[in-house]
Amino acid sequence: MRILLAIWLGMLATLANAEEVVLGFSSDQVSINTNFDGSEILIFGAIKREVPIPDGKPVEVIVTIAGPSEPVTVRRKEKKFGIWVNTEAVEVDEAPSFYAVVTSTLLGLSLNEVEDLRYRVSIPRAIRSVGAPMEIKDPARFTEALIRIKSSTDQYQLVEGAVSVDEQTLFRTAVELPAALTEGNYATRIFLTRDGKVISKYETSIYVRKVGMERWLFRLSRENAMLYGLMSLAIAIAAGWAASAVFGLLRR
Repeated sequence: MRILLAIWLGMLATLANAEEVVLGFSSDQVSINTNFDGSEILIFGAIKREVPIPDGKPVEVIVTIAGPSEPVTVRRKEKKFGIWVNTEAVEVDEAPSFYAVVTSTLLGLSLNEVEDLRYRVSIPRAIRSVGAPMEIKDPARFTEALIRIKSSTDQYQLVEGAVSVDEQTLFRTAVELPAALTEGNYATRIFLTRDGKVISKYETSIYVRKVGMERWLFRLSRENAMLYGLMSLAIAIAAGWAASAVFGLLRR
């Protein structure tokens, strides 16, 4: 009985690893300088198989890239007495600074709800918000507003049908990174799915870092806030004086 059980467990392990991802990047680092206006990451790879492809059940590929997570306060504005004012506010516990989901077909066809809940693949699932005040009757609306705002600046992206899968073996896609990126590790996941279920997952990361003057200013703002503030004030005064001097010359 023990021998049969060991054989059965071995067969399960083999089937579980029957299809795996072999991945590559055009670059695993993104450098941000003063002229940075966005970047494109090319993601490509292959599917390693130990068994034949099941008939009539194509594999789908989902790629996600998530920037460092941070708490975000979302406020609701209302017009009172002709003035827009902040009223209710909800603090989202954890939201990625950047999040992209790229799929080989429609996300709803690639992944079922149970698997989405388990792996937190879709944009709403990637956001964690559990501490809304009791007086807030519709906390989900605040999460929807955050997604809408982030999506308008390409910081949240859902790109369906953009992963090319050739011969059910090779895949490739490109992810556009916007100019406004937070420094840190960007967790990258590749899912292989079939019939809406995840059959394999591969995880790696892309490192985004500031370089040159941008890096120096970033470190200064974190390590010596007072000096950074004084320097910013001095630059603002100098810019104001220069603008005034130019305006004076033009008036003569």
